[in-house]
Amino acid sequence: MQQYQRNFIQLALDHQVLCFGDFTLKSGRQSPYFFNAGRFHTGAALAALGQAYAEAIIASGVEFDVIFGPAYKGIPLGAVTAVALAQKGIDKPFCYNRKEAKDHGEGGTLVGAPLNGKVLIIDDVITAGTAVREVMQIIESHGAEAAGVVIGLNRQEKASEDCEFSAIQQVERQFNIPVVSIVQLDNIISFLEQESQDSETLQKIVNYRQRYGVTG
Repeated sequence: MQQYQRNFIQLALDHQVLCFGDFTLKSGRQSPYFFNAGRFHTGAALAALGQAYAEAIIASGVEFDVIFGPAYKGIPLGAVTAVALAQKGIDKPFCYNRKEAKDHGEGGTLVGAPLNGKVLIIDDVITAGTAVREVMQIIESHGAEAAGVVIGLNRQEKASEDCEFSAIQQVERQFNIPVVSIVQLDNIISFLEQESQDSETLQKIVNYRQRYGVTG
């Protein structure tokens, strides 16, 4: 595990973005942990978050021309990532979309840089892949192409009970693009093995991974 990944997990814990307990997911599964990127809501936290995204992008080696932050959570995530990359000497244009088209001023659904070339999508998680598929339609409608998706956490779990792949793996296969995550569940497990004294919580997460997990 890289240092930026350790820093990200600690940041998520410090801001209660990563919580442990008993949570019911949209899928109906009972999860022993929950990840809510909306709790990164201070200037310092957002600055550190942007650095983590930037480090993951650089480590991945993905090539891109423009950063796209899909409404709504992707907008601040894309913005702080663009700033962090610029601070590292990688100055890329940034674009985001509105949920509703604007019929005055500049109009349209896109704000910021033109959506041209290879587009890197920034978001928090991929749960079912629906949001990514909507973004792909936006990108294609502007004659651009997706370079990849970057997210905070890969839960590494099956999309459904009768599916052997995760939603992330399905997106990668359907669109032939990489999905880069700052951390995946295996990283969190490794972190807790080294840093946590709560063996019960750790075991619950390991059991969850074994029951619903996918390879990779």
